[in-house]
Amino acid sequence: MKDKRILYVSSEVVPYLPETEISSMSFEAPRMVNKQGGQIRIFMPRYGNINERRHQLHEVIRLSGINLVINDLDMPLIIKVASIPKERIQVYFIDNEEYFKRKATLTDEDGNLYPDNDERAIFFAKGVIETVKKLNWAPDIIHVNGWLASLLPVYLKEYYKNEPLFADSKIVTSIYNQSFDGTLNTDMIKKVKFDNIDESAIKVIEKPSFINMMKIAIDFSDALIKGSYELDPELEEYLKASEKPVLDYFSQEDFAEPYAEFYNTKVLK
Repeated sequence: MKDKRILYVSSEVVPYLPETEISSMSFEAPRMVNKQGGQIRIFMPRYGNINERRHQLHEVIRLSGINLVINDLDMPLIIKVASIPKERIQVYFIDNEEYFKRKATLTDEDGNLYPDNDERAIFFAKGVIETVKKLNWAPDIIHVNGWLASLLPVYLKEYYKNEPLFADSKIVTSIYNQSFDGTLNTDMIKKVKFDNIDESAIKVIEKPSFINMMKIAIDFSDALIKGSYELDPELEEYLKASEKPVLDYFSQEDFAEPYAEFYNTKVLK
């Protein structure tokens, strides 16, 4: 992976949030690439339950200050950064007072999904891409983890399709079984269409369930990774039908060589 540029976009990363399959792999995979001489950037949301003092987050003024339009509303983008101790890895945090101030991640204290998770997903996707543009850092691979990040592939391939910085970038999405019940706000498709993304490309999120959020990520990715040993049968079938390169599940202990080979031979071919 020497000198390859890989952008990791994840809904959660350790040590900033508790260990899950997503948060652990969103740390282990970048660490592996880093050790092999690759260049990495990691992006995640700055949820309100992340302790800024303990993790030494600080705002990057030169990257902050632009507004993202979400459903015809201007929402200020704030970028914060921190370093993972002992790893020399920087993590960029996408922040906005209205979307990420609350002291939790994706659900309230009763376990109910936040009603604006649809807008948070749109904001996160656009916020990552706009920040990478400001960094003027062209990734060879963009690796997406977690359903909150699942709109990034469609935004990159549709909304930002004429952006030269990403002309040669390949998108990989890891599919996990960390899901949610019910659906996100059913107005989500209207909000994505507001960004001049053709309805035919996003019809699957008329019902924005977990399965359909992952389907839209699969539709606009170049290659896919099974991040969990068992996946929903419907997603398994959708992966097969996509006819895209798919890497089978590997544990945290065994993933390094298969991931590196997959990146090099199937994604960057």
